[in-house]
Amino acid sequence: MPARRPRVLLVTPPYHSGVVEAAGVWLPLSLVYLAGHARAAGAEVKIYDAMSLFHSHEDIAREIASFRPDVVATGAITAMEPDCRELLATAKRWNPATVTVMGNVHPTFCWEQLLRDDPNVDLVVRGEGEHTIADVVRAVAAGGGETEWAKIDGLSYRRGGVPVSNRPRAFTQDLDTLVPAWDLVDWKLYWYRPSPAGRLAITSSARGCGQRCSFCSQQKFWERTWRGRDPLKFVKELEHLRDTYNVRVAMLSDETPTSSRHRWERILDLLVERQTGVEILLETRVDDILRDEAILPKYRAAGVSHIYVGVESTSQSTLNLYHKDIKVSESKKAIELINAHDIVSETSFVLGTPEETAESIRKTVELAKWYGPDMAFFLAITPWPYADIVEDQASGLASRVATTDYRKYNLVEPVVKPDRMTLDEMQRELHMATGRFFHDKFVNLDKLSPWKRSFMVRVLKLLIENSYLGKEMHQMAKGAKMPDSVRRMLAEMEAEGRKVEAERARHVG
Repeated sequence: MPARRPRVLLVTPPYHSGVVEAAGVWLPLSLVYLAGHARAAGAEVKIYDAMSLFHSHEDIAREIASFRPDVVATGAITAMEPDCRELLATAKRWNPATVTVMGNVHPTFCWEQLLRDDPNVDLVVRGEGEHTIADVVRAVAAGGGETEWAKIDGLSYRRGGVPVSNRPRAFTQDLDTLVPAWDLVDWKLYWYRPSPAGRLAITSSARGCGQRCSFCSQQKFWERTWRGRDPLKFVKELEHLRDTYNVRVAMLSDETPTSSRHRWERILDLLVERQTGVEILLETRVDDILRDEAILPKYRAAGVSHIYVGVESTSQSTLNLYHKDIKVSESKKAIELINAHDIVSETSFVLGTPEETAESIRKTVELAKWYGPDMAFFLAITPWPYADIVEDQASGLASRVATTDYRKYNLVEPVVKPDRMTLDEMQRELHMATGRFFHDKFVNLDKLSPWKRSFMVRVLKLLIENSYLGKEMHQMAKGAKMPDSVRRMLAEMEAEGRKVEAERARHVG
């Protein structure tokens, strides 16, 4: 192992499902934090975002040969796991002595299977990874091997060829002690497409989720805990990103940034007082929006322009199955409140339980229109191998899983077969559901405020050109009922889009 300073290459896998690419190019925040702590431990670090670059495994092989890393690390949600394994195999082909590391949600729970089945995975980081990757860097500098790995909390590895795990690493209680390596980000890559000047950062003001949604990985990963950053330090970080890297839009990666009403209101007040001018996109819970009804004007004044709330179903019995702990009527009211403050409202509906039919999906679309969000997406229920809902006999999912090809576990491609539909029928109905929903939205654009109307037309254009829903959206846009005003706006945005892409190309160049 190296007597020199260890080199660490942090890599995103070349995985794409057509879900997030429509709206923008998103930086891998987890790698930014890992980079900061690997560097502080003495490593020379590079972040290689192969996913955002649309690079291939062949490109990754060339990058590895060029950088010559001692450690190659990546992170996998379930859908990314096969490509993460392939890129680590690439590292091993280049040099079998390279230490390969995989972390994030899927490996945290499936570490034993990974280490048993794939000799190209040396180490698995379970849970939060910043301090663990720093310990790995120090261990590599000391020569590595089983003796060194055995000292590291939160690490799984092979001892004598057998997968073993050290004790869990405790969560970092003071999140402000974590240091992201913002200077290692290739900022020219990251854009929020609905905003022409939208250089985009992904930021974190809190970590954790105290809810118990049975289909979700996050509450399980965070062990139903929650921690929030100091409001002033978080807002100062936004100002730093704005002033140093020209960031104009920030999406919060937090599962529930609003969990603490007092802390969240303090953040809003600081954003208003300091006039950061950074547009904020966030996700939160229906019940937090209802709780904050009196302070929603502060959301808008603080720059919050887009709120996603997880409605997931229009059926109370299904909500109960998912352990959402909300009522149908509460979801509708939360969306109405978001809309009333001229904030873009977005939600999703998780479909594909065993009793699902084409008729029930179409009924859900009609009920989704009744809820009234600006944006809604219809997703396939996905049984992560570690999710609570898979073990729940009442769900009936375990016996209906039709494929174990993890690349399909992306919420877009159905992997659970309903009793009265084929997988192809299920996928077709999901795509048509989104088309039907957005057709209704664009027929009624005149009911929106001018800026929201402009935003929604941008969304239509992006869905047509950049998403897996392009065919359905194109057919919807050609519909006879499409208002002339929308057609004119689309034409105008074609011209504007060419200017934006030219500007972006200039930055990239």
